[in-house]
Amino acid sequence: MGDPPRVTVSSEGGEESVRVHDDSGTVETDDAAFSFSVDGLSSADGSDDESAGAGDGTDGDADPRRICAADAVPADGTLRCEARSGRRGVEFILHRRGDAVVAWRNSCPHEPEVPLDTGGGAIVRRDSIVCHKHGAQFERDDGVCTHGPCAGDALDSIRVAVEDDAVVLTDERFESARRLD
Repeated sequence: MGDPPRVTVSSEGGEESVRVHDDSGTVETDDAAFSFSVDGLSSADGSDDESAGAGDGTDGDADPRRICAADAVPADGTLRCEARSGRRGVEFILHRRGDAVVAWRNSCPHEPEVPLDTGGGAIVRRDSIVCHKHGAQFERDDGVCTHGPCAGDALDSIRVAVEDDAVVLTDERFESARRLD
């Protein structure tokens, strides 16, 4: 099965983009909401098999907040992941700087539906992660845009930490995370 669909809601007050793992719900931003219901997409018995694949998939009892081994995160690229809250997911990227790992939502602030990493790693040049569509350059340490149409904006941070040589999701907005690549 392919990646779950991405739903983006845009309004004057902002934009929110999430992956949808169920057949009904609502996606909201400051002053707009998108409610949806799609019949026939849930499993016949009503069971939810989406819990499989949490973490890095090493075993069924693994910590759902464990994403991957720290040394699996590239210093010269990014690794695509997904953070989940309930049955909704937000795609994000991991990037390693020495022993530290940073994470940001996988979207350009200029056009949030444009991912920085489309698969295979985002463009990394010197001290910047570069948007493949707009050429916007984001500092690798803090995600601030230093050049391009969104100069001065910053990537949306997702909190992670390195614990026992593993990258772990510490962002309270989410319950679990998994590696997509």
